[in-house]
Amino acid sequence: MAKINVTDMTPSVFILNGIPGLEEAHLWISIPFCSMYIIAMVGNCGLLYLIRIEDALHKPMYYFLSMLSLTDIGLVTSMVPKAMCIFWFKMKKISFNACLTQMFFVHTFTGMESGVLMLMSLDRYLAICYPLRYASILTNPVITTAGVVTFLRGVMVIIPVVVFTKRLPYCHHTNIIPHTYCDHMSVVKLACASIRVDAIYGLVAALVIGGFDIFCISVSYAMILRAVVSSKEARSKAFSTCTAHICAIITSYTPALFSILAHRFGSHHITAHTHILIANLYLLLPPMLNTIVYGVKTKQIRESVLKLFSGGKAGSSPGA
Repeated sequence: MAKINVTDMTPSVFILNGIPGLEEAHLWISIPFCSMYIIAMVGNCGLLYLIRIEDALHKPMYYFLSMLSLTDIGLVTSMVPKAMCIFWFKMKKISFNACLTQMFFVHTFTGMESGVLMLMSLDRYLAICYPLRYASILTNPVITTAGVVTFLRGVMVIIPVVVFTKRLPYCHHTNIIPHTYCDHMSVVKLACASIRVDAIYGLVAALVIGGFDIFCISVSYAMILRAVVSSKEARSKAFSTCTAHICAIITSYTPALFSILAHRFGSHHITAHTHILIANLYLLLPPMLNTIVYGVKTKQIRESVLKLFSGGKAGSSPGA
């Protein structure tokens, strides 16, 4: 039987082709992308600064919000600058190792964001269901440990993804990635070998992180509803307290779930440019919207911002 003439190799570079089918519109597409990136960076950096300088915001809820802002900054910075290089300067080349590095950070920060949203739901559960013990349970060491564990979980789950991708054999003339960043499935589809293990592990990793976090979030809100169902005043207070977090959950999980499922099960029914646009939006929208939503919906942040710009010092009234 004749041996198939396939030259396996580790490619020196990949070509990130941007958004397939919309190459002529890259410059126009870059405008909303760049605007969303600037809003996300300014909003999250501003929120971190505000929480740092205002004593009234030195509380568990705002520490978790700081974690979310740090994660969002890392997430958008890991993918937007390269996308802008593609859109503006046609700089489509990325080295193999740089591609794997970007893949690691994009997916790690995505997993971390899910973990922080889960921690924030537990924070709301304790604040509403155990208000008298809230401060004694969520001490600074506990919050720090929770943040570190969330970070390590993301790292440990994503490292095998990168290792499996690096070990795959690649072929000549298959180094073009139809994407704006090095997404896991977009890269492994270029391999000259079976990617079944990679696809299964990627799906399992998404379910382990996302599934576990969604389960914890669901349980937390089920317990909150159970605690406030008998009191109209308690329901109103719980709703006002949790609205911003619920909005963050919706904007984070909905497009992410669509993108994950489309990559594995709906690639023949969804146009390539639609999938790539959604894959970018699910990384860009949450970092941009989170600070806006929390700024609008959280009374104490609004008051702190107003007092900061008016030259006054924020008070120490309880947060909303």
